Amino acid sequence: MSRRAAFSAQTLAVLAALAARPASWRHGYDLAGETGLKSGTLYPILVRLADREMVEACWEEGEPAGRPRRHLYRLTTDGLAAATAALAAAPPLDARAAKPGRAAKPGRAEKPGRAVAPGRATAGRRAATGRLAEEGS
Repeated sequence: MSRRAAFSAQTLAVLAALAARPASWRHGYDLAGETGLKSGTLYPILVRLADREMVEACWEEGEPAGRPRRHLYRLTTDGLAAATAALAAAPPLDARAAKPGRAAKPGRAEKPGRAVAPGRATAGRRAATGRLAEEGS
């Protein structure tokens, strides 16, 4: 099992969610709702944690009515120990969120360029398109 000195904020969120109920099998949709992570971020994290043998995975038993079977995840014994250590060593969530470019919830960062209301051009964009001169400046 490979060791890393630090985990990303998103991986810490997944580890915290799994460590909250270490004996319970959790499915990805449940973890996505709890962590706020999108599937394109969550599932690669779960695969990497499984590759490092921190998480074990299996298919849900039986055939649930109206939906496909789910893949289930839970921390291994070593994974729980590593998660506990990583979460204890990580800065508090508030400190991680206070860094520039970080959102309070993993996966919920604002997209660049969204501060301007739709349909409103900034002075820089107006100048670049020549509309600044047309507007009487």
